[in-house]
Amino acid sequence: MVEEEAKSLPMELSEKGGVENNGFVQNEAFDDKETNPSTQEEMPKACIVDVDAAAREEPLLKPYAGMPKEVLLKFSSQAQYRVTREILFWLITATAVLLVCATIAIIAVSPKCLSWWQAGPIYQIYPRSFKDSNMDGNGDLKGIQEKLDHIAYLNIKTIWITSFYKSPLKDLGYGAEDFYDIDPMFGSMSDFEDLLTAIHDRGLKVIMDLIPNHTSDKHQWFQLSRNRTGKYTDYYIWQDCGQDAGSITPPNNWVSVYGDSSWQFDDVRKQCYFHQFGKEQPDLNFRNLAVQQEIHDIIKFWLGKGIDGFSFSAVKYLLEAKHLRDEPLVNKSQNPENITAYSQLYHDYTTTQAGMHDIIRSFRHTMNQFSSEPGQYRFMGSDGDEKEDMEATMMYYGTTFVQEADFPFNFNLINMKNLSGNSIFEAVNLWMKNMPAGKWPNWAVGSPNAARLSSRIGKEYVNVMNMLLLTLPGTPVTYYGEEIGMENIASESVSEERKSSDPVVTFPEKSPMQWDGKVNAGFTEGNSSWLPVNPDYQSVNVEIQMTWSNSTLHLYRELTSLRNNELPIHRGWMCYIWNDSNVFVYVRELDGLDRVFLMVLNFGQESTINLKDVVPNLPPKATIRLSTNFSNAGTAVNTKQIKTEMGEGLILEYKTAKPVHSMKAFQRNCFVAEKACYSSAFNLLYATC
Repeated sequence: MVEEEAKSLPMELSEKGGVENNGFVQNEAFDDKETNPSTQEEMPKACIVDVDAAAREEPLLKPYAGMPKEVLLKFSSQAQYRVTREILFWLITATAVLLVCATIAIIAVSPKCLSWWQAGPIYQIYPRSFKDSNMDGNGDLKGIQEKLDHIAYLNIKTIWITSFYKSPLKDLGYGAEDFYDIDPMFGSMSDFEDLLTAIHDRGLKVIMDLIPNHTSDKHQWFQLSRNRTGKYTDYYIWQDCGQDAGSITPPNNWVSVYGDSSWQFDDVRKQCYFHQFGKEQPDLNFRNLAVQQEIHDIIKFWLGKGIDGFSFSAVKYLLEAKHLRDEPLVNKSQNPENITAYSQLYHDYTTTQAGMHDIIRSFRHTMNQFSSEPGQYRFMGSDGDEKEDMEATMMYYGTTFVQEADFPFNFNLINMKNLSGNSIFEAVNLWMKNMPAGKWPNWAVGSPNAARLSSRIGKEYVNVMNMLLLTLPGTPVTYYGEEIGMENIASESVSEERKSSDPVVTFPEKSPMQWDGKVNAGFTEGNSSWLPVNPDYQSVNVEIQMTWSNSTLHLYRELTSLRNNELPIHRGWMCYIWNDSNVFVYVRELDGLDRVFLMVLNFGQESTINLKDVVPNLPPKATIRLSTNFSNAGTAVNTKQIKTEMGEGLILEYKTAKPVHSMKAFQRNCFVAEKACYSSAFNLLYATC
C-alpha cells in the first residue's frame, strides 16, 4: 500500500507542475542520525520529484529600478539597448557641436556692441553752479548727488564733472593746486566716493576732467621748482630773461591765450617761466619724463577710485619748440612790438608739436590697464579743438593700429558764426567727411567756455537745436541747463571782483542751475549764490517745465527716449537729402528695417519744401513721430509740401523697401559709424548686410 502511494506521488506532483526544492532547513532531530553510520539504514529514502523541462528554465527577467550592477551589465550589452545608447550619444554630440558652431557664427556676424560711452548722452556739469547742499552759495559734490534723479529722468547715461581738484579756482579751476585732493568748496574725498557709489548704483557712468598741461603756481611742484629743489628743478619751463633798466625782456614773442607775453618773471628763481594761459598757471615741462610719470600716476589714482574715464583738456599745448624762435605774425606789416593778442600770431611753435600725440597715446595705454575686465572700459576724450584745421583734430582719434582718444570733442556746432540750414549742414558735414572710417562722432551745443545756447542763437531755436543734437549719429553732449533753455545773465550782474579774478569771464556768465521758482531758483537755501540767478528763473526752471507738456524739458526727455529706443537713430545710417538757408533735412535708417526717420529742421524762417521730388521713393505721406510742437505728433504730412515754422523741428516716420543710403544719387551723402543690419526673422543685429 505504501509502495503504491509512493509510485503515485511523482505523477501527482508532475501534474501539479511542482519543482524539486532541496533548499529546506534540516530538522535538528536528524543531525545525530546523519552523523551516526549505524543509523543510516533507518534514514528514509529521498523523494524523487519529476520536473517539467520548461519549468526547469530560468524565469525571464526585465530591467527594473534599483537593479544591481551585475544585472545592469547583463542588459546593457544587449543590442537593443546598445544601439539606442549610441544613437542618443551621437545626437547629443551633434547638437552640442551645432550649438557651438551657431554661437561662433552669431558672434562672427554680429556687429560690435556699442560701448557705454556710445549708448547715450553725456551730461556735463560745472559743480560750482549745479546745486548747493550746505547753504554757502557754491554748488558741491553732495549737491550733484541730491539731483541724480533729474539726470536719470533725462535718460542720461554718463555724467561729466568738470574740474573739482583743489585749486585757487582761477580759470574755472583748471589750474590744480593738488591733483590728488578735492577743493574744500566742493566737499571732501569721502563726499566724492559717496557720489561715485550713488552714480554707479543707478547704472550710470562718470568721467572727469584732467588738465595735464599746467598747474597752479600754488602747486607744491612749482614751489619746489622755483627753489631748484632736486628733480623738481626742471618740472616747469624756465628761461633766462633779459633785464634792461629794471624792465624784463621775455625770451621771444610768444603770447598767452589770454593775451600779453606768455613769459612771467619769478623773483625767487630769477628766471622767467612759461605759461600758455594765465600767469598763475605755469606750464609743465613734458619733455621731462618724470613729469610724464607724475601724470600717469594721477590717472592711476583716479581710475583706482573707480571713475569711468577722463576728458583731457588743453592737450595741444603740452609741448613747445625747443628752439624758442619767434612765432610768425598773421599781419606781416604789423609792428612786432605791438603784438599782445593771441590771434595776432600763428602758433607754429607752441601747439601740436611733434611728440605730443605720443604722450596722449601713453595716457591711453595707462587707461587700458584698467579696462581689461568686462564692462569696465575706461573712456578717453580729448579737447582737440583745432577749429580751422580739421585734419589735425581728427588725429586725436589715433590710427588704425594705435589707439588714442575714443573721440576728440566736437565743437563745430558751437563755433558757427551764423545760424542757417546751410551752416548747420556745413558744420555736420565737416566732421563726418573728415572722420576716419569706423570712428565714432560726437556733438555738443554748449560748454563751460561758450555762451548759453539760448543767448548765442536765440531761444526760439533751442528746441530744434536739441532735436538736431539728439538725432545725429554719435554721442550727444549736453551742458547743464540746456535741457530747460537757460540763458546767460547780463555781464553787469557779475561783480568786478569776480571778473578780475578769472580771465575766463570775457562773455556774459552762465548762472547757477534753475531748479524751481523759489528764492535763488532752488540752487541754494543760503542767503545768496556765488553768481546771481537769472531773473527768468520763475518761468524757466525744472519743476515748472516738468508740468508743461510742450516744454523744452519735456521735449528733451522725449528725444533722449526716442534715441535710446529706436535702432535707426541709435546706430543707423545718416543721409543728407536737403539743405538751404532755412532747413536741414536728413534721414536715419537701418539695413533690414523698413522704418525710416526723416528729420526736417528749420534754422531760418518759415519754409515749405517738396521732398518727394528730391527723393522719388518717398511715400506720399509720412507721420509726425515727434515735433517741437507736441500737438502735431501723430499728424500725417504730405511729402510734396512739408511746411515748417521758424525754429520748428519735425521727426517724420515712414516705411519703405528702398532706403536712401542704397540709392546711388545719395551714397556720397551717407555715413555710418558702427554698421549693423537687422534681421526681423531672428530679431537680432548682424554685421554683413
